[in-house]
Amino acid sequence: MPRTVKSLTAQEVKGAKPGAKITRLFDGKGLYLEVTPSGSKRWRLKYRLHGRERLAGLGPYPEVSLAEARKRRRTIREQVRDDIDPIEKKRQERAAEAAKGDSFETVATAWHEHHSREWSDTYAKRVYRRLEIDVFPAIGDMPISEIRPADIVALLEAMQERGVGETAYRAGRDLEGIFDYAKQRDKIASNPAARLTRKKAQVLKKPKVKHFAAITEKDQLGELLRAIDGYRGDSQGTTKLALSILSLTMVRPGELRHGVWPELDFDEALWTIPATRMKMDRDHLVPLSDQALAAFRALHKVTGKGTLMLPSIRSKERPVSDNTFNAALRRLGYDNTQMTAHGFRSTASTILNEEGWNSDWIEMQLSHVEQSGSRAPYNRAKYLDQRRHMLQAWADMLDGLRREDG
Repeated sequence: MPRTVKSLTAQEVKGAKPGAKITRLFDGKGLYLEVTPSGSKRWRLKYRLHGRERLAGLGPYPEVSLAEARKRRRTIREQVRDDIDPIEKKRQERAAEAAKGDSFETVATAWHEHHSREWSDTYAKRVYRRLEIDVFPAIGDMPISEIRPADIVALLEAMQERGVGETAYRAGRDLEGIFDYAKQRDKIASNPAARLTRKKAQVLKKPKVKHFAAITEKDQLGELLRAIDGYRGDSQGTTKLALSILSLTMVRPGELRHGVWPELDFDEALWTIPATRMKMDRDHLVPLSDQALAAFRALHKVTGKGTLMLPSIRSKERPVSDNTFNAALRRLGYDNTQMTAHGFRSTASTILNEEGWNSDWIEMQLSHVEQSGSRAPYNRAKYLDQRRHMLQAWADMLDGLRREDG
């Protein structure tokens, strides 16, 4: 038997309290009240058209009462029976209304075109994609002058509820910029997105950066290196070589896992990681110390007949599991609060900075970039000679720590 939904009362709607997450109070026939953690309330209606489930917004409470929400539900259900898409109909009506003034999407597109002259193509595409996926479907057709803070809060909280907090934060910054752009051109009197991404705002917090556990004391690092030298977790020794390469090159574990031999120039002692595999969408040059080159030569003797540097034992067409390196560290006695594969980057960065090496060289070797999306030409060989010198000194230091008895 179908589940029976108890109808809401006006008192229940009025008294609905916010919780830690978005809560929903159902009235039947697809209608429900959505209550956000900030206390805003909006009516929504689920319906099916052509076999697909759709979700329509019926407006905020208390502007739209329970009785009015039920009336709108009845209207939409009648439209569906007549094979009319209510969302598309509403979009057309809003578009007609927006013709009297600028819609949000029109202004946002102009803002994007204005700033994309200063951005890289990759960054510009990323920004517009965020707008297309999450922002335009929610408020794109609305006249920009009619958008209220509550509309933006509902949009961003829905994104956070979906588990894309980092994207929500970035979208919030985009929205603030778009409304500033509109205000400067006298299209709106005030910015409804202002302060949503500021420290005092409770609506949208910048996600905490995830820090990977890393050893940063030299004596402990020496112990780890000696433990890696004695690792016997795989018969071919590829995992031990991979951990050694991570310690020497400052690359991300995923960049090594997916590495292919054509990327590596043994004669030039240089590894070119293509933009398609880099977090920042740009080629990255990794100069190889004598020790790193020796580790790659040893690895090549084992896996060099194939394309992948580190193929899975189950399939030569797939790389080793993303848990391979951390699992090896666990077997060596290091839990995830002490050391991780990604932590080798922090280990090198911390110690090299403490040793007085140029921070620009270190950041370049880590492939860290400014987040501004600047169109300034990227020189992938920047500081290459200096970085080669630094990584050779780092490799020599690791050898020294490895030989010490603690």
